[in-house]
Amino acid sequence: MAENKKTTIILFSGDYDKAMAAYIIANGAAAYGHDVTIFHTFWGLNALRKENQVPVKKGFMEKMFGKMMPRGVDKMGLSKMNYLGMGPKMIKKVMKQHNAMPLPQLVEMAQEQDVSLLACTMTMDLLGLRKEELIDGLDYGGVAAYIGESEEANITLFI
Repeated sequence: MAENKKTTIILFSGDYDKAMAAYIIANGAAAYGHDVTIFHTFWGLNALRKENQVPVKKGFMEKMFGKMMPRGVDKMGLSKMNYLGMGPKMIKKVMKQHNAMPLPQLVEMAQEQDVSLLACTMTMDLLGLRKEELIDGLDYGGVAAYIGESEEANITLFI
């Protein structure tokens, strides 16, 4: 009987280009038959935020975090050459010219391929993010959930 292959990725970064790399690798691994989990923690949780504001009750600090963080994958900046938001516009234009799939579609593709998008509940608590503010179809858990997924992984990445 063939052994199941497993890939786990920790997405710590909130940068568009790094999240894109994580999702390209995740989709590629899923296409190769791997069980894939992306553990979104700290700024990586921004990739899971809904674009529209969702009315939830929050304290002052939680509201401030919510206002300062990008709302959804399409609002994330680049790790290099962000240039007050011009960099992401330029890279998206180049991607379109080369028929490269944009990050929002990569996230959808990952969900269609049953990639587990695991949101770190400890970080959600720290940053004041609620489940209602995140996209549908996610798994939730902390470090123990990630360790459980990764201890038998063939590939583990930290992005």
